[in-house]
Amino acid sequence: VQLQASGGGLVQAGGSLRLSCAASGRTFTTYTMGWFRQAPGKEREFVATINWSGGRTDYADSVKGRFTISRDNAKNTVYLQMSSLKPEDTAVYYCTARGGGGIRLAWAESDYDSWGQGTQVTVSS
Repeated sequence: VQLQASGGGLVQAGGSLRLSCAASGRTFTTYTMGWFRQAPGKEREFVATINWSGGRTDYADSVKGRFTISRDNAKNTVYLQMSSLKPEDTAVYYCTARGGGGIRLAWAESDYDSWGQGTQVTVSS
């Protein structure tokens, strides 16, 4: 599957952004989807994951209560709604897909087999 992320930008602390990730292919509903991020000088880290139906989700502790992952299978798109943004949320955000994930969630980079190109999110203080 090919993934195209969009929606990044510059926002003030406390603001909101919604990232989108459009997927190609006819088997989107079989994929577990995820978002990761990589800040300058740091390793890429897990942000959120969602199963095929959207009925199961999980988040990194650092974003729980502020970020919401969702998907629209009719549009082959996964979203990351980010609220109450902090300067430490500044990073390149990547969407990712795990083929055949089904009902399972996935937290590790090695669990995923397709990655988008990343979209920059910058939060100013």
